[in-house]
Amino acid sequence: MKGKLGPFRLAPWFSPRPWGRKDLRPWYESTGTAEKVGEAWLTGPQSVVETGALAGQTLAAVAAESAEALLGATNGAEFPLLVKLLFPSDKLSVQVHPDDAHAQSMGQPRGKTECWYVLEAEPGATIMLGLKPGTTVDTVRTAIANGTLEEWMEFVPVTASDMVFVDAGTVHAIGPGVVLLETQQTSDTTFRMYDYGRPRELHVEQALRVMKTHTAAGKVQPVKMDGYTRLIAQKYFVVDRYDVAAGCEAVIPIAEPGCLVGLGGSAKVIGAGEVELPQGQAVVVPASVGEVKVRSEAGASFVRCFAP
Repeated sequence: MKGKLGPFRLAPWFSPRPWGRKDLRPWYESTGTAEKVGEAWLTGPQSVVETGALAGQTLAAVAAESAEALLGATNGAEFPLLVKLLFPSDKLSVQVHPDDAHAQSMGQPRGKTECWYVLEAEPGATIMLGLKPGTTVDTVRTAIANGTLEEWMEFVPVTASDMVFVDAGTVHAIGPGVVLLETQQTSDTTFRMYDYGRPRELHVEQALRVMKTHTAAGKVQPVKMDGYTRLIAQKYFVVDRYDVAAGCEAVIPIAEPGCLVGLGGSAKVIGAGEVELPQGQAVVVPASVGEVKVRSEAGASFVRCFAP
Protein backbone atom coordinates (compact mmCIF):
# COMPACT_ATOMS: atom_id res chain seq x y z
CA MET A 1 0.00 0.00 0.00
CA LYS A 2 1.43 3.36 -1.05
CA GLY A 3 0.80 6.81 0.37
CA LYS A 4 -0.04 8.04 3.83
CA LEU A 5 -0.79 5.41 6.45
CA GLY A 6 -2.85 6.73 9.35
CA PRO A 7 -3.67 5.19 12.75
CA PHE A 8 -5.97 2.17 12.68
CA ARG A 9 -7.73 0.10 15.32
CA LEU A 10 -7.40 -3.66 15.75
CA ALA A 11 -10.04 -6.09 16.95
CA PRO A 12 -8.83 -8.11 19.99
CA TRP A 13 -8.03 -11.78 19.34
CA PHE A 14 -9.15 -13.93 22.26
CA SER A 15 -6.99 -16.90 23.26
CA PRO A 16 -8.60 -19.70 25.34
CA ARG A 17 -6.53 -20.86 28.30
CA PRO A 18 -7.40 -23.31 31.11
CA TRP A 19 -6.48 -20.69 33.72
CA GLY A 20 -8.62 -17.96 32.13
CA ARG A 21 -12.12 -16.58 32.66
CA LYS A 22 -15.43 -16.87 30.84
CA ASP A 23 -16.52 -13.34 31.81
CA LEU A 24 -14.09 -10.54 30.94
CA ARG A 25 -16.36 -7.65 31.80
CA PRO A 26 -15.94 -4.70 32.16
CA TRP A 27 -13.16 -4.95 29.61
CA TYR A 28 -15.17 -6.91 27.04
CA GLU A 29 -18.89 -7.60 26.88
CA SER A 30 -18.35 -10.77 24.84
CA THR A 31 -15.45 -12.91 23.63
CA GLY A 32 -17.40 -14.91 21.08
CA THR A 33 -16.61 -18.22 22.80
CA ALA A 34 -17.92 -20.25 25.72
CA GLU A 35 -14.38 -21.30 26.65
CA LYS A 36 -12.26 -19.71 29.34
CA VAL A 37 -10.23 -16.89 27.81
CA GLY A 38 -6.86 -16.12 29.34
CA GLU A 39 -5.45 -13.61 26.89
CA ALA A 40 -6.78 -10.86 24.65
CA TRP A 41 -4.11 -10.22 22.01
CA LEU A 42 -4.35 -6.55 21.05
CA THR A 43 -1.50 -6.41 18.51
CA GLY A 44 -1.01 -10.04 17.51
CA PRO A 45 0.06 -10.83 13.93
CA GLN A 46 -3.41 -12.33 13.36
CA SER A 47 -5.28 -9.34 14.84
CA VAL A 48 -7.62 -7.86 12.23
CA VAL A 49 -7.90 -4.18 11.33
CA GLU A 50 -11.45 -2.91 11.93
CA THR A 51 -11.22 0.72 10.77
CA GLY A 52 -10.40 2.60 7.58
CA ALA A 53 -9.16 1.43 4.21
CA LEU A 54 -7.19 -1.46 5.72
CA ALA A 55 -10.24 -3.03 7.41
CA GLY A 56 -10.24 -6.81 7.15
CA GLN A 57 -6.46 -7.15 6.82
CA THR A 58 -4.32 -8.72 9.52
CA LEU A 59 -1.60 -6.75 11.26
CA ALA A 60 0.95 -9.15 9.78
CA ALA A 61 -0.29 -8.34 6.25
CA VAL A 62 -0.16 -4.59 6.87
CA ALA A 63 3.38 -4.90 8.24
CA ALA A 64 4.49 -6.87 5.20
CA GLU A 65 2.84 -4.60 2.64
CA SER A 66 3.53 -1.21 4.27
CA ALA A 67 6.68 -1.92 6.25
CA GLU A 68 8.41 1.44 5.89
CA ALA A 69 5.31 3.54 6.63
CA LEU A 70 4.26 1.39 9.59
CA LEU A 71 7.61 0.50 11.11
CA GLY A 72 10.17 2.96 9.81
CA ALA A 73 12.95 2.39 7.30
CA THR A 74 15.13 0.03 9.37
CA ASN A 75 12.72 -2.07 11.43
CA GLY A 76 12.06 -5.05 9.17
CA ALA A 77 8.56 -6.17 8.19
CA GLU A 78 6.99 -7.35 11.45
CA PHE A 79 5.26 -5.29 14.12
CA PRO A 80 7.81 -5.37 16.98
CA LEU A 81 5.50 -5.54 20.01
CA LEU A 82 2.88 -8.05 21.10
CA VAL A 83 0.52 -6.32 23.54
CA LYS A 84 -2.05 -8.35 25.49
CA LEU A 85 -4.49 -8.22 28.36
CA LEU A 86 -4.22 -11.21 30.71
CA PHE A 87 -7.14 -12.50 32.81
CA PRO A 88 -6.00 -15.28 35.17
CA SER A 89 -8.52 -16.98 37.44
CA ASP A 90 -5.93 -19.58 38.48
CA LYS A 91 -2.15 -19.81 38.61
CA LEU A 92 -0.40 -19.81 35.25
CA SER A 93 2.28 -22.41 34.68
CA VAL A 94 5.73 -21.71 36.06
CA GLN A 95 7.62 -20.84 32.90
CA VAL A 96 10.57 -19.11 31.33
CA HIS A 97 11.27 -17.36 28.01
CA PRO A 98 14.57 -17.34 26.10
CA ASP A 99 16.64 -14.25 25.42
CA ASP A 100 17.59 -13.31 21.84
CA ALA A 101 20.76 -15.40 21.80
CA HIS A 102 19.06 -18.56 23.06
CA ALA A 103 16.09 -18.07 20.74
CA GLN A 104 18.27 -17.56 17.70
CA SER A 105 20.30 -20.65 18.53
CA MET A 106 17.00 -22.56 18.27
CA GLY A 107 16.09 -21.01 14.93
CA GLN A 108 13.70 -18.37 16.33
CA PRO A 109 14.07 -14.72 15.22
CA ARG A 110 14.06 -13.25 18.74
CA GLY A 111 13.57 -13.92 22.42
CA LYS A 112 10.78 -12.82 24.71
CA THR A 113 11.42 -10.03 27.17
CA GLU A 114 8.19 -8.60 28.59
CA CYS A 115 6.60 -6.36 31.21
CA TRP A 116 3.32 -6.37 33.11
CA TYR A 117 1.31 -3.30 34.03
CA VAL A 118 -1.16 -4.20 36.76
CA LEU A 119 -4.62 -2.86 35.88
CA GLU A 120 -6.57 -4.66 38.61
CA ALA A 121 -5.45 -6.57 41.70
CA GLU A 122 -7.46 -8.20 44.45
CA PRO A 123 -6.15 -7.83 48.02
CA GLY A 124 -3.25 -10.22 48.56
CA ALA A 125 -2.55 -10.80 44.85
CA THR A 126 0.98 -11.99 44.08
CA ILE A 127 3.21 -13.00 41.22
CA MET A 128 6.19 -15.34 41.28
CA LEU A 129 9.22 -13.59 39.86
CA GLY A 130 12.66 -15.12 39.88
CA LEU A 131 14.45 -17.60 42.11
CA LYS A 132 15.57 -17.24 45.69
CA PRO A 133 19.28 -16.53 46.21
CA GLY A 134 21.40 -19.65 46.12
CA THR A 135 19.02 -21.64 43.91
CA THR A 136 20.87 -23.68 41.27
CA VAL A 137 19.84 -25.43 38.07
CA ASP A 138 20.08 -28.78 39.85
CA THR A 139 17.87 -27.44 42.65
CA VAL A 140 15.25 -26.42 40.10
CA ARG A 141 15.39 -29.76 38.28
CA THR A 142 14.83 -31.65 41.55
CA ALA A 143 12.07 -29.27 42.67
CA ILE A 144 10.20 -29.75 39.38
CA ALA A 145 10.38 -33.51 39.81
CA ASN A 146 9.03 -33.50 43.37
CA GLY A 147 6.49 -30.67 42.95
CA THR A 148 8.19 -28.14 45.25
CA LEU A 149 9.32 -25.52 42.72
CA GLU A 150 7.25 -22.76 44.36
CA GLU A 151 9.38 -23.10 47.49
CA TRP A 152 12.38 -21.82 45.54
CA MET A 153 10.66 -18.84 43.94
CA GLU A 154 10.26 -15.24 45.05
CA PHE A 155 6.64 -14.17 45.69
CA VAL A 156 6.01 -10.49 44.93
CA PRO A 157 2.81 -8.73 46.09
CA VAL A 158 1.21 -6.50 43.46
CA THR A 159 -1.38 -3.76 43.47
CA ALA A 160 -3.03 -1.75 40.71
CA SER A 161 -0.62 0.60 38.84
CA ASP A 162 2.47 -1.53 39.56
CA MET A 163 4.81 -2.07 36.62
CA VAL A 164 6.85 -5.28 36.62
CA PHE A 165 9.81 -5.98 34.32
CA VAL A 166 10.21 -9.63 33.32
CA ASP A 167 13.68 -10.05 31.87
CA ALA A 168 14.18 -12.96 29.47
CA GLY A 169 15.47 -15.99 31.39
CA THR A 170 13.45 -15.14 34.52
CA VAL A 171 11.52 -18.07 36.00
CA HIS A 172 8.05 -16.68 36.65
CA ALA A 173 4.33 -17.30 37.10
CA ILE A 174 1.28 -15.07 37.39
CA GLY A 175 -1.23 -15.71 40.16
CA PRO A 176 -5.01 -15.23 40.12
CA GLY A 177 -6.86 -12.06 41.08
CA VAL A 178 -5.19 -9.66 38.66
CA VAL A 179 -5.72 -8.14 35.23
CA LEU A 180 -2.44 -7.32 33.49
CA LEU A 181 -1.43 -5.38 30.41
CA GLU A 182 1.54 -7.26 28.98
CA THR A 183 3.94 -5.64 26.52
CA GLN A 184 6.56 -7.93 25.00
CA GLN A 185 8.74 -8.70 22.06
CA THR A 186 6.69 -10.30 19.29
CA SER A 187 7.32 -13.92 20.21
CA ASP A 188 5.27 -16.70 21.74
CA THR A 189 8.20 -18.92 22.75
CA THR A 190 7.40 -20.23 26.23
CA PHE A 191 8.92 -23.18 28.09
CA ARG A 192 6.67 -24.60 30.81
CA MET A 193 8.55 -25.92 33.81
CA TYR A 194 5.66 -26.87 36.10
CA ASP A 195 1.89 -26.77 35.52
CA TYR A 196 0.17 -27.92 38.73
CA GLY A 197 -0.88 -31.24 37.23
CA ARG A 198 -2.74 -29.78 34.25
CA PRO A 199 -2.50 -32.07 31.20
CA ARG A 200 -0.28 -29.81 29.11
CA GLU A 201 3.16 -30.43 27.68
CA LEU A 202 6.17 -29.46 29.79
CA HIS A 203 9.53 -28.34 28.39
CA VAL A 204 11.79 -28.95 31.37
CA GLU A 205 15.14 -29.44 29.66
CA GLN A 206 14.63 -26.51 27.30
CA ALA A 207 13.63 -24.36 30.26
CA LEU A 208 16.67 -25.33 32.29
CA ARG A 209 18.92 -24.37 29.38
CA VAL A 210 17.51 -20.85 29.01
CA MET A 211 16.69 -19.97 32.64
CA LYS A 212 18.95 -17.65 34.62
CA THR A 213 19.37 -17.81 38.38
CA HIS A 214 19.60 -14.00 38.56
CA THR A 215 18.08 -11.38 36.22
CA ALA A 216 17.11 -7.71 36.19
CA ALA A 217 13.42 -8.56 36.73
CA GLY A 218 11.46 -6.60 39.32
CA LYS A 219 9.11 -3.71 39.95
CA VAL A 220 9.83 -0.46 38.11
CA GLN A 221 9.10 2.94 39.60
CA PRO A 222 7.14 5.39 37.41
CA VAL A 223 8.74 8.64 36.29
CA LYS A 224 6.66 11.80 35.90
CA MET A 225 7.26 13.41 32.51
CA ASP A 226 5.82 16.48 30.80
CA GLY A 227 2.17 15.54 30.30
CA TYR A 228 2.47 11.79 30.90
CA THR A 229 4.01 9.16 33.17
CA ARG A 230 6.80 6.89 31.96
CA LEU A 231 6.03 3.44 33.35
CA ILE A 232 9.03 1.62 31.90
CA ALA A 233 11.82 2.15 29.37
CA GLN A 234 13.79 -0.89 28.28
CA LYS A 235 15.76 -2.03 25.24
CA TYR A 236 12.74 -3.50 23.47
CA PHE A 237 9.84 -1.33 24.62
CA VAL A 238 8.73 1.87 26.30
CA VAL A 239 5.32 2.19 28.00
CA ASP A 240 3.90 5.62 28.86
CA ARG A 241 0.60 6.40 30.58
CA TYR A 242 -1.61 9.36 29.67
CA ASP A 243 -4.60 10.64 31.63
CA VAL A 244 -6.57 13.15 29.57
CA ALA A 245 -9.08 15.35 31.38
CA ALA A 246 -12.55 15.97 29.96
CA GLY A 247 -12.47 18.35 27.03
CA CYS A 248 -8.69 18.15 26.70
CA GLU A 249 -6.19 16.48 24.42
CA ALA A 250 -2.70 15.00 24.50
CA VAL A 251 -0.28 15.77 21.66
CA ILE A 252 2.15 12.90 21.07
CA PRO A 253 5.17 13.10 18.74
CA ILE A 254 5.58 9.84 16.84
CA ALA A 255 8.86 8.56 15.41
CA GLU A 256 8.73 4.85 16.34
CA PRO A 257 6.27 2.03 15.64
CA GLY A 258 3.79 1.44 18.44
CA CYS A 259 0.21 1.54 19.61
CA LEU A 260 -2.16 3.23 22.01
CA VAL A 261 -4.25 1.05 24.35
CA GLY A 262 -7.42 2.35 25.97
CA LEU A 263 -7.60 1.81 29.74
CA GLY A 264 -10.74 3.78 30.58
CA GLY A 265 -13.10 6.33 29.14
CA SER A 266 -13.23 7.01 25.43
CA ALA A 267 -11.05 9.12 23.18
CA LYS A 268 -10.36 9.91 19.53
CA VAL A 269 -6.93 9.47 17.95
CA ILE A 270 -6.43 12.18 15.32
CA GLY A 271 -3.65 12.04 12.76
CA ALA A 272 -4.10 11.38 9.00
CA GLY A 273 -7.65 10.47 9.94
CA GLU A 274 -9.66 9.97 13.11
CA VAL A 275 -10.10 6.70 15.06
CA GLU A 276 -12.00 5.93 18.26
CA LEU A 277 -9.90 4.50 21.12
CA PRO A 278 -12.19 2.45 23.38
CA GLN A 279 -11.21 0.61 26.54
CA GLY A 280 -9.42 -2.69 25.96
CA GLN A 281 -8.43 -2.08 22.35
CA ALA A 282 -5.33 -0.95 20.54
CA VAL A 283 -4.94 1.74 17.91
CA VAL A 284 -1.73 1.17 15.96
CA VAL A 285 0.12 4.40 15.20
CA PRO A 286 2.50 4.09 12.23
CA ALA A 287 6.02 5.46 12.64
CA SER A 288 5.49 7.71 9.61
CA VAL A 289 2.57 9.64 11.16
CA GLY A 290 4.83 12.17 12.88
CA GLU A 291 2.29 13.30 15.48
CA VAL A 292 -1.13 12.38 16.83
CA LYS A 293 -3.60 14.14 19.06
CA VAL A 294 -5.71 12.14 21.49
CA ARG A 295 -8.85 14.05 22.40
CA SER A 296 -11.50 13.13 24.95
CA GLU A 297 -14.79 14.86 25.66
CA ALA A 298 -15.46 13.04 28.95
CA GLY A 299 -11.94 12.06 30.04
CA ALA A 300 -9.84 9.01 29.22
CA SER A 301 -6.76 7.03 30.25
CA PHE A 302 -4.52 5.13 27.87
CA VAL A 303 -0.99 3.88 27.46
CA ARG A 304 1.38 4.26 24.57
CA CYS A 305 3.55 1.19 23.93
CA PHE A 306 6.34 1.63 21.39
CA ALA A 307 9.62 0.15 20.27
CA PRO A 308 12.49 2.61 20.86
